[in-house]
Amino acid sequence: MRAVVKTVAWWLIALATGPEAYAAFQAVAGSWIGQLVLIGYTWALLNHLFSGIRYFFWDEIVATSPESANKLSWAAALLGIAGTVLVWAVIFSMRGAI
Repeated sequence: MRAVVKTVAWWLIALATGPEAYAAFQAVAGSWIGQLVLIGYTWALLNHLFSGIRYFFWDEIVATSPESANKLSWAAALLGIAGTVLVWAVIFSMRGAI
């Protein structure tokens, strides 16, 4: 989580500092390693979201059997991956990269 906060802080500071600092941030964020990190952040956030929803269902006693709990766990993991692919497909299509 600290890495996300540091990245957002770097972006905001670069935005406030001026065009040269923002260009440096864009160069790093636009590189393949920067894109990979941003995709990883997206997956982490969506995985956390869907896992939280899974726990909500567990708290409401919807999935009390091990089989249904296992299905919810797999669903949360797959929704995190599918959501990340969807978000980045939209981002890349808006950029004209697809």
